[in-house]
Amino acid sequence: MENTERTLEMLNDLVLINNDRIENYERALKEIREDGQDKDLEPVFLRLIDNSRRYKMQIGTEIQALGKDIERGTTTSGKLHRAWLAVKEAFNGHDRYTILDECESGEDAIRNAYEEALSDDALAAYIIDMLDGQMQEILQAHDEIKELRDSVH
Repeated sequence: MENTERTLEMLNDLVLINNDRIENYERALKEIREDGQDKDLEPVFLRLIDNSRRYKMQIGTEIQALGKDIERGTTTSGKLHRAWLAVKEAFNGHDRYTILDECESGEDAIRNAYEEALSDDALAAYIIDMLDGQMQEILQAHDEIKELRDSVH
């Protein structure tokens, strides 16, 4: 029973961080659409949003199989992070580098959350396999965003 509760907590945390990722990329999309520049980033951001929605569905299926409901909303740290960014943007503007730098920070956060979950021995092997597959895509996304950001300067 204790492993089930830990597994549920961990899976719901991953749902919340995926919600943060979706919200961050939706915000980035809004920034590039308002500026009318950097339209080449739109398909990248949309793909990463779709990936996180797919991850949430996969994780949510496992949560429901364990008899619980999937979490809604975002993490508290994610909300605080976004509030800090709103203040930061007032001073830095919305240039390509700033947007991509923020996205790369978000990719670091989701990568760290998955690493933490995958290091926990409470998870069943089939859940580890699912999360590891998601993690591989997250690592690729991180590298892609970092490369885009680094190409600006």
